Amino acid sequence: MRYFHVDAFAQTPFAGNPAGVCPLEAPLPAALMQQIAAENHLAETAFFVPRPGAPAEFDLRWFTPAVEIDLCGHATLASAHVLFTHLGFAGPQVTFHSQSGPLRVTREADGRLTLDFPSRPPQELPVHPTGLTDALGATPLRVLAARDLLAVFSSEAEVHALKPDFARIAALEYVGVIATAPGSDGIDFVSRFFAPRVGVPEDPVTGSAHSILIPFWAEKLSKTELRARQISPRSGDLWCRLRGDRVDISGYAVTYSAGELLVGLDS
Repeated sequence: MRYFHVDAFAQTPFAGNPAGVCPLEAPLPAALMQQIAAENHLAETAFFVPRPGAPAEFDLRWFTPAVEIDLCGHATLASAHVLFTHLGFAGPQVTFHSQSGPLRVTREADGRLTLDFPSRPPQELPVHPTGLTDALGATPLRVLAARDLLAVFSSEAEVHALKPDFARIAALEYVGVIATAPGSDGIDFVSRFFAPRVGVPEDPVTGSAHSILIPFWAEKLSKTELRARQISPRSGDLWCRLRGDRVDISGYAVTYSAGELLVGLDS
């Protein structure tokens, strides 16, 4: 099968978040997709299949090296990039059908790709989850939760300095932990994302986390247009917008490699 390695939320290779992308002609068994994702050993591998009679619609699934995930931003961006750049898709927009409902990706005039994702506003937790401070090695100002925990710090330096204990983070009953703080120099907020529970110790740039971050920071800063940066070692920039119960998450993508996977149902 054809295979692409794409750096999402990046304009040059070796930055952003690498994703594997497998365009399929027909669905594969989930067990085989999980094996491929484990072999790729990237944060996510995406698999998409065209919907019959709908040339701009595809069924999309994402797998970490350990589990199937319900929502992934960077591998969705990477999948759209493959369609627009390598597979001859000429339309301005593609729709992926997923566990989280329809996800539209629009190609902008400057080459950026915009994800239309669900907004997942986090709810304040009056008591910090047991073990969170030890897991992060620091005490956040506030803790909120949606699919992931959201730990809010006062400064970018604090988020950058975190040295998480991944075993303790994996013991928390959430997909992942987002650490965030106000940004500077035109960046509204920064973040890091840790998800060892699903096989991703630190994710370089996490689109799905911004489904939580955008409504939080939009309310806190009283603005709907936001610039974000994930300050992992690879780093990545995101252009964000809150639209009611949806969020727009925009970024660039670049192909690192393209080839074939020599596996199939008889492997």
